[in-house]
Amino acid sequence: MDRGSAKHTRRVDEQQKHETEGMVRGGGPTHVEEWKEPEPMPVPGEEDTPRTYAPGHEPGTPEGITQQGVDRRSELAKWLSDADFPASGQDLLRHVERSATPDPIVDLVRSLPGGRFANVAAVAEALGLGKERRRW
Repeated sequence: MDRGSAKHTRRVDEQQKHETEGMVRGGGPTHVEEWKEPEPMPVPGEEDTPRTYAPGHEPGTPEGITQQGVDRRSELAKWLSDADFPASGQDLLRHVERSATPDPIVDLVRSLPGGRFANVAAVAEALGLGKERRRW
């Protein structure tokens, strides 16, 4: 006789079948532990929570910089994080050209004005990506 499972005994298979029967059959509560109960789905229209923040100040966006600025600064920092600072614009351009940096980031670094930059924040400020204001 083939049971369809070689992992458990027949008794364990029957017990598991009994435990999941309520979930398989229908909409009522089951007699299993609470943590096994599926969470209820939100009512249509309930899943859209109202915004509690001002436009341009999405969560994670510091005051003084836009969300787009945060995203661009983050991408820039990812590719310049291992550069040797302080560095000139030409040093940074050579650095990103040696690595597999995406073209939009290379173009940003290429558009840097002359001078030396102490860190990625100074590079972002020179590119006009915004400067976050500290809150005390």
